[in-house]
Amino acid sequence: MCNLYSLTKGQSAIRDLFAVRHDRTGNLPLFPSIFPDQVAPIVRRGADGERELVTARWGMPGPPQFGGQPVTNIRNVTSPHWRGWLGARNRCVVPATSFCEYADTKPRKTPIWFALGTDRPLFAFAGLWTRWRGVRGPKSAAVEGEHELYGILTTAANAVVAPIHPKAMPVILTTAAEADLWLEGQTPAALALQRPLPDHALAIVAKGEKEDGAAA
Repeated sequence: MCNLYSLTKGQSAIRDLFAVRHDRTGNLPLFPSIFPDQVAPIVRRGADGERELVTARWGMPGPPQFGGQPVTNIRNVTSPHWRGWLGARNRCVVPATSFCEYADTKPRKTPIWFALGTDRPLFAFAGLWTRWRGVRGPKSAAVEGEHELYGILTTAANAVVAPIHPKAMPVILTTAAEADLWLEGQTPAALALQRPLPDHALAIVAKGEKEDGAAA
């Protein structure tokens, strides 16, 4: 599961790559580490049909039969629970520059960071978002009310990720055209993007820390 990623490119780069018309985030910091339940940037289609950059909280509402706990990673898109969020209205892209999986080392697991290159080019995860009412956030600062939530699609691991995390990797979009298809395309065509990134396109760029602060 991808439960840690970074975003070390500024919002101007995000706006340019994903053709954002409205930036509703104010002044965004860089994010050397983004964990579940944290608020982070996403790009989606706004109510006016134009793309907007907003912030949302990481973790979609989980299936009620399993307690409704937040779900950060979404794999089984054929599940009835996710079906209603697969249309373009609820698809988003999640800007990132690297993501982390944990090697099963002893005495403690080792964070391993993956990126498109050592200069951390900007990319995006394919994601879903929704509005939800309830209590979210850490116990020390829980927030009750309406939240905007997002989750990241996952798929089979490629040969770079599999030695560290054999079960899955995030669905990564590396070009503006792929982001366009995910945000605007018909659902069957958009879901065809749920595939591993080619092995040559991904590299291990850092190890050992729970943040990846490298920025170019």
